[in-house]
Amino acid sequence: MKIKFLIIVKASLAGFLLSLQMLLPAHAKAQDTLALYNEQVPNSKQGKLAPLPSKLSPGLIYRVIRPSLEIYLPNAGTANGTAVLICPGGSYKVLTYNGEGVATAKAFAQKGITAFVLKYRLPDDSLMMDKSIGPLQDAQQAIKLIRENAAKWNLNINKIGVAGFSAGGHLASTLATHYRQPVTPNANNTSLRPDFVILVYPVVSMQDSLTHADSRRNLLGNHPSAKLIDLYSNELQVDAHTPPTYLTHAGDDQLVDVDNSIVFYEKLRHLRVPVEMHLFPKGGHGFIFGMPDWTVPLFNWMKRGKWIN
Repeated sequence: MKIKFLIIVKASLAGFLLSLQMLLPAHAKAQDTLALYNEQVPNSKQGKLAPLPSKLSPGLIYRVIRPSLEIYLPNAGTANGTAVLICPGGSYKVLTYNGEGVATAKAFAQKGITAFVLKYRLPDDSLMMDKSIGPLQDAQQAIKLIRENAAKWNLNINKIGVAGFSAGGHLASTLATHYRQPVTPNANNTSLRPDFVILVYPVVSMQDSLTHADSRRNLLGNHPSAKLIDLYSNELQVDAHTPPTYLTHAGDDQLVDVDNSIVFYEKLRHLRVPVEMHLFPKGGHGFIFGMPDWTVPLFNWMKRGKWIN
């Protein structure tokens, strides 16, 4: 399945997305946008940029040079101290920013959760010296900034999680399993470990039998080594200290095999890491766009875990 098909599918949902966002409370608006890096972006270089598509779909971001966080605060008096870093998907080719990022941030803010939508760099040899670490650098930098500035947003530094969709789920699971190996400057030795993880129809593995081919190619290149494939197959990186995790997927997903979630769940379960998985029999890839109640079991899990009241 090619990325062109994914873009067409996402674009066809733009009208639904706009309607959904109109139904959300007016208070759920971005309060601020924070640049991830004050100075030069690490691992960056100047090169000849590839041309963007001639037709750009609304709600999608096709290139990121200066990564940032868009901040969504709960209504005054409703914040519970929990924060979530949101990683939109898009095969590491685009960011499904409005649908998986902004709309999700608004839903979290309604529950008293401070939400940060990550506009991370998409792997690009013309912009990065090593494209395989670019997105992870931005995710690690983001959680570092959130934790170091927790007092500013009245956050509990032990209740800062990450949520990721599709390829953004791969990024979120990479953050959750590679936090001991910083790829971003961390002079204060701030913990880069998320306190909880939410993975929605995620790409987890880079192995031939499981991976989403476009996501792997965009992140690791056309001919990655077996060592690199194993490194970014996050089911192989799980240990007993991997954060508590919530997984959700549709059994009929034809783009990202549901076995990505199942294998990750099994690895966590056998290591006695708290994990819950909710599988929908139907819904395909991107089911959140047509299933507004997908968050019900998620928020129930967050209540049981005392991440929210």
